[in-house]
Amino acid sequence: MNTYIRSIGSYIPKKRVTNDELAERIDTSDEWIRSHTGIGARHIADDDEATSDLGYRAAVDALESGGVDIQEIGGIIAATATPDHFGFPSTACIIQDRLKAQPGFAFDVTAGCSGFIYGLEIARGMLQLKDADNILVIGAEKLTSVVDWDDRNSVLFGDAGGAVVLSRLNGAEEGLRGIIDSKLHADGSGAEALMVASGGSRRPMKDGPYDIAEVTLRMQGRRVYNFAVSVIVGTLRSMMERNGLTIDDVDYIVPHQANIRILQAAAKRLGFPFEKFYVNIEDLANTSAASIPVALKEMERKGLLRRGARIMTIGFGAGLTYGGNVIIW
Repeated sequence: MNTYIRSIGSYIPKKRVTNDELAERIDTSDEWIRSHTGIGARHIADDDEATSDLGYRAAVDALESGGVDIQEIGGIIAATATPDHFGFPSTACIIQDRLKAQPGFAFDVTAGCSGFIYGLEIARGMLQLKDADNILVIGAEKLTSVVDWDDRNSVLFGDAGGAVVLSRLNGAEEGLRGIIDSKLHADGSGAEALMVASGGSRRPMKDGPYDIAEVTLRMQGRRVYNFAVSVIVGTLRSMMERNGLTIDDVDYIVPHQANIRILQAAAKRLGFPFEKFYVNIEDLANTSAASIPVALKEMERKGLLRRGARIMTIGFGAGLTYGGNVIIW
């Protein structure tokens, strides 16, 4: 039994900060940021906007785009590394209440920038078990809430929400479209390469003040870069081999939008034309779990997601996690 993406939604905060504006605060420049990351700007949520607000707006867009009534949704999975609240309640539950959804399941997935890919595969399994007919899978992040704006690495991140309605596929189209394969992996030995050190049970925040480096995102850039290039290459090769595909069979690869140099290096190592990779990092920066659904929505608006198109997603992130999906549109 196949499952397919019935509709897509996204939400991008209105506030846009360019590299030149960022350079007024930290020691950087538009030329440096573009040459090292491919980023020209990022969107930043308002102070009174939380991750659930971004996810809610993306979910509404997905429901309205597909003409889906909220009462058709049997569950909500929210992939995020920046939840509204630490531990509980889940951001998915907050979104569920605001949508006035039926009392189906609602939970968060914490897999960093791979979260949306993980969420899709979890939802696919639940649909095949007939736990629901339609599931909202959301990727939403307010990463600017956990970055240090005096740290050069903060130029990589932005805020956004993306969502899809994933549905069970029955009848004549079964086997002809939908999510046909997924791979999910993790390498926990790299856990410290990308993390917020304090705030959990390992280093609880009970007393202050705190060093800002302890409570904001820190990344070992070179280690993450090498990991990302390696797993993109390995995962795409593996998924293609086991599905009998070549790059000529693939219409688009939709990667997590982290750094254009990572994507260019992976494409070169694979021998794939870079035009096969859909990239929108220039105006949005790294929006973690939101980046792939936001890119899919943008592709839909451009008319790139025609019926029968073969799409591959690929993600990598904190954990360290990685994975991908093969989708026939």
